[in-house]
Amino acid sequence: MLLKNYQEKAKDELVEKSIDLLSSNYPSKLILKAPTGSGKTIITAEYLRHLAGNNNLEKPISVIWAAPRQLHLQSKDKLKNYFSDNCVLICSDFEDLAENEISENEILFLNWESINKKNNILIRENEKNFYLGKVLDNTKFNSRYLILIIDESHHHATSEISQQLIKDICPDLTLEVSATPVISSPDGFVNIHLNEVKKEGMIKNSIIINEGYENQLSGEFLDTALKEGTNSLVIQCSLEKRENIRKEFMKNNIRVNPLLLVQLPNKQLKNDEDALKQEIINLLKKQNITTDNGKLGICLSNQKVNFQNIQDNNNNVEVLIIKQAIALGWDCPRAQVLALFREWKSVTFSIQTLGRIMRMPEPEFGHYQNYLLDNSFVYTNLEEIELQEDVSYGYLRIKNSIRKEDTNLALTSFYRKRIREKTRLSPQFIRLFLESSKEYQLASKIKTKNQQVNLSILQETSINNLDTTYELKKDQSLLNLENADDLQKAFDTFTKQNLDPFYPEERSIKRLNQAIYKFFELEFNIHYEIDLRSIINIVLSSNNLIHFKNVIYSSKQKYLKIVEKTKDSLIKIEDWNIPYEISYYAQVKEWPVKNSIMQPFFISKLTEIEKKFITFLDKSEKIKWWFRNGDSDATYFAIPYAENDKLRTFYLDFIVCTVDNKLGFFDTKSGITIMDAKEKLSGLREFLASKKNYFGGLVSNTDQKNYLNSWIYFNQCPSELKKDKFENWEFIDF
Repeated sequence: MLLKNYQEKAKDELVEKSIDLLSSNYPSKLILKAPTGSGKTIITAEYLRHLAGNNNLEKPISVIWAAPRQLHLQSKDKLKNYFSDNCVLICSDFEDLAENEISENEILFLNWESINKKNNILIRENEKNFYLGKVLDNTKFNSRYLILIIDESHHHATSEISQQLIKDICPDLTLEVSATPVISSPDGFVNIHLNEVKKEGMIKNSIIINEGYENQLSGEFLDTALKEGTNSLVIQCSLEKRENIRKEFMKNNIRVNPLLLVQLPNKQLKNDEDALKQEIINLLKKQNITTDNGKLGICLSNQKVNFQNIQDNNNNVEVLIIKQAIALGWDCPRAQVLALFREWKSVTFSIQTLGRIMRMPEPEFGHYQNYLLDNSFVYTNLEEIELQEDVSYGYLRIKNSIRKEDTNLALTSFYRKRIREKTRLSPQFIRLFLESSKEYQLASKIKTKNQQVNLSILQETSINNLDTTYELKKDQSLLNLENADDLQKAFDTFTKQNLDPFYPEERSIKRLNQAIYKFFELEFNIHYEIDLRSIINIVLSSNNLIHFKNVIYSSKQKYLKIVEKTKDSLIKIEDWNIPYEISYYAQVKEWPVKNSIMQPFFISKLTEIEKKFITFLDKSEKIKWWFRNGDSDATYFAIPYAENDKLRTFYLDFIVCTVDNKLGFFDTKSGITIMDAKEKLSGLREFLASKKNYFGGLVSNTDQKNYLNSWIYFNQCPSELKKDKFENWEFIDF
């Protein structure tokens, strides 16, 4: 598994903190707080893999993995598959335990509700001495560290229940894994921030509630105009959005069929539930969406229809009727629209509630840089929506401002992009590989039946695979290609040989492997998780080897050209325009101004001089529109300037368009901030000189206290700026 940057970082922190805590020989508690969709299970699996057999630990480890409902079984299946190739850890149910203990590097998966029931067979003493208490005693007696992992603790595991679990099991180390942890006073804490997960393209940019309808936020409660709408209107809006998303996927040649989730309330009288379900089915039938034609799926406790393989991106089901209970441990990344009805009465929107529509369908590619594809949508006629803090800030879009008229400014703007190493492959390489394979017609040129690895590629090559360096030499007897681990080494060897000029680190090796896996999935419906052996035999056969080398070479050339364009730390945008829409995720206030090009105009934090300048602009009859600029990323306008021999970005405050179509660029300054702007002013003056209809500069007011007098601006040589003197400033003639 190729970990994302934040996953690798979290794994390393967990291992380091765990080693320190275990060496203290005192029962300790550690928390991994990670948003839904961040890959908590994979992070934990990699953490355990690196902890097992770690030379810095005095004793080996045994693990208990406790999870609610049936999630422990899902987690077991995931980890069993994850560890299948290297057998570092054994995944077991209670009845699988040998010698009445949890063995070294063995994970026992348990349902925590059953552990908390005193009469449960796992807890109750018996003649065979095969019960949890005895198993724990034997495990500790054999000198092993006992690690308890409490998974998804926010579901029913209150702090009291968690504490009781810890007390009953008495582990050396407890690791709680959750988006909303409940254990108090931990000895260690690893936190994955939402923005880190979004930046890596694992989850959507935002979730938008009732797009096109007015939303009002009051404290923790959201009020929306759609609350007056019918269930039919909710279904109509949801279906239209799903169809728009589907068309956008098709337009971009992305094979994803977006899914609309229709979620029924959990606690409802059966007659009411049946009536609501039937109403929804009848509404969908009018749109030719039925269980008979395979477009409607149902997953309820007593009814499952068209549910098998629904997680597949190309599955035909367009709408799935569910209850909230399915949300626990259920992943369907193509789910992108959610419909809820007023029969819920009230609901709390948290990351857990909305988690099923947060994931990206192709996390290996990340975001598509497309509004429809990079966001999720909720439609509901609920009377009252309570927002938890985890979605109120940075995720759930509360307000939306739209550009009131078309503009085509085509400005040259810049933004600073975090520069990654040019010696390794980014996720973009996967798409380039698939593009190159199409151009080369790779699928039609290779042979897929009865292919075998050509061992001649393994001559005198060393490769770093996971934690071990393997020397693959001419002596073919060193490798048993019936062994999955050796087969993977051979494949990694081929990858390393074809990575030049990129450094053959684990991340790049796995990135290229991942590109090849994706090719087989899309072209031949061969999934590496199921049939990795076939993929490797096809790629490394004498018939096909040269074709894959050719496509890899073409892909690297394309990638290198893109890398060359990003040498500078500032990225240039040739045709920046005022954004069509701006979203707000926290509580903001609407300011009723007429000349703002963004309507409605929302404010959160503005300085006093900015507020007074806006009032001045809004009263002027010579102003067609004005735009309050932001201060980060490519969404907003910035010009470059030099400071201490480094290029930086200057996000000036305002862009102004006059009635005679001149463009003004102004940055409000007052007091000591005026003298701090000399370097920025140099960059601004150079930009203003590039077009005849540009004007502007630093802007201030002759009244430096209340900003009630004349507005003035400065666009002369920065050396002419004088502290507290405005004789060489010009009056603004608006």
